Formats: sequence, structure tokens, C-alpha cells
Amino acid sequence: MSELGRWLVAVGLLIAFAGLLLWWWPALFGWFGHLPGDLRFERDGVRVYVPLVSMLLVSLGLTLGLNLALWLLASFSR
Repeated sequence: MSELGRWLVAVGLLIAFAGLLLWWWPALFGWFGHLPGDLRFERDGVRVYVPLVSMLLVSLGLTLGLNLALWLLASFSR
């Protein structure tokens, strides 16, 4: 059970670090949401925004990160 606690603390610190990074330096990710393939429609006071490419990048990053974490966890448990 202590192993799970360590992982939760590590993930919490990683999330806190990412939050501080986005809070203190928002210009680092100013490009996010403005990629080619992110759709925007504006008409008569109505805005519709569909961030297709941005969400594909988020999905790819989370998939790679989770697979790497699981691979590392499996290799350390042997």
C-alpha cells in the first residue's frame, strides 16, 4: 500500500508543477488551441470552437505518458 501512496504523491507533485508552470508562464503554451485544424466559427455574436488537433495532441501525450509509466512500473516490480 505504501507503493500506491508514493505514486499518488509523485503524480500530485507533477500536477502541481504543471499548474505552476501554466500559471507563471502562460506564454509558453500560447500556441495551444491555435493550431491548424482547430476549428473556429464566429457569426452574429455566436462563437463555436472545436479544438480537434489540440485534443489529439493531449490524447497522444497522455497515452504515451501513461504507457511509459505502466512500463516503468512493470519493469521495477520484477
